[in-house]
Formats: sequence, C-alpha cells, structure tokens
Amino acid sequence: MWQDIKMLNAISGTLLGLAALALLASGVWWLAQRPMFTLKTIRIEGAGQSELRRVNPLIIRASALPRIKGNFFTANLDTVRSAFESVPWVRKAAVQREWPNTLIVTVEEHQPLATWDDDGRLLSVYGDLFTANLDEAEEDGELLRLSGPKGSEKDVTARLADFRAWFAPLKLNPVEVDLSSRYAWTVKLDNGMTVELGREQNKNTLKDRVERLVQIYPQLLSRLQNRIESVDMRYPNGLALKASGLSAGLGSKKK
Repeated sequence: MWQDIKMLNAISGTLLGLAALALLASGVWWLAQRPMFTLKTIRIEGAGQSELRRVNPLIIRASALPRIKGNFFTANLDTVRSAFESVPWVRKAAVQREWPNTLIVTVEEHQPLATWDDDGRLLSVYGDLFTANLDEAEEDGELLRLSGPKGSEKDVTARLADFRAWFAPLKLNPVEVDLSSRYAWTVKLDNGMTVELGREQNKNTLKDRVERLVQIYPQLLSRLQNRIESVDMRYPNGLALKASGLSAGLGSKKK
C-alpha cells in the first residue's frame, strides 16, 4: 500500500479535508460563542400588525424568558415558541431571528367567545379552550355561556354560528348553548326564552325545528306578549311551551 502513490495522496487529501472541516467547525463554534451574539432584544409584536390588547409584553417576557436558553445561533426556536404559547392569552406564537442578537416573536391573542361549562375556562372564537382572567375577557361585554361533553368544544362553537343565523329572522340571539351528555341541544335567547331542540336525527333536524318556531313565534308573541319562558320543539308536529301563568302542549308526542 505504501508504494501506491495515488492511494497515499487520496488518504492524505481525505485527512487534510477532515482536519480543515474540524478547524472550520471549531472556528464557527468559537465565533458563535462571542458576546455579540448573546440575545439582547426580544421584540414582541401582534399578529398582522395588530395591537396586543391582553398580552402584556412585560409579563410575557417575565414568564417566557427563564425558559429560553442559548444565544442567537443556539436558541431552539421551537422551545422559544412553546415558552410564549404557555403564557395566558397567547393562542399562537411565531419566532424568527434578526441579526445579530434579536428574536422577533409574533403573537396571536385568543379572542374570547364564551365561558365553558362551570370549570372557569374560556372558549375562543375558534373553539379552543384556554385559561385567563374572566374580568379581562369581559372588558367588551358579558361573554356567552356554552357547555357540552368533553371534546365537543369545536362542535358547539360551530353550531352556535348556525343558531345565530337560524334565529336571525326573529331578531333574537343565543346567549347560552348547551349540548347535554345525551347530545341534546338547548338554546337560551337574549329575550330570556329557552328553546329545547333535542338530538339531531339527521342533518336537518335542528334547522327544521327552528324554522317551525320562526314561523309560529309571531302568533305566540301576539297572544302571550313577552311572557314565554321556554319552548319545547322536540315534538314532530307541534310544540310545548311554558309562559308566565301558562303551560301548554300542541302536537304529537315529542322525540
């Protein structure tokens, strides 16, 4: 082998290449550890250039900074993102580096829609559960009340949009929506009336029941004024209602 000049040259070239790579890696490591790359600034911005209403930059820094390790080059951006997303009111965070010692964190806040069940958690407009101060959440007005079985948050949020559209002809809005453990729907409207809609037997069940109520409601209102407390629409061809001083059922047996 030692007489094979070509092989010796190849081995020498390989060793020199490895030595150069090792030297280069050492140089890069040395350079990366220089004080100029120590993280000095973490800039927090609202998503879409919107102002942050409920996320306080000072609080978010105090909560997230202890979990951030490394410098401009070595900081794990996924770890940084997770640190910021663990702070109350933060729905999502995106992190990017800015040369030579800055991290830019773009924060999307939760938009509160309702309280969820009775466990103190809040529900966002996207159907995400989160924990935050209720007084802060209700700065713009009282939140809706939604509830349902575990894992049904997004379904209830989506159905709320349907109820809003279906009750719109009556100029009434849902303020409470409940999905029971038997998956039966109940809606309370902003005039104080509760509507029992029952379980979905097919994709049109709930819509059909609301439409029947929309059609007959003006007649009920003209006779009972604003005394209607609850309406049970689970009857296939009628309804049952409760009003101040009155309880009546019209139609065949409910399902």
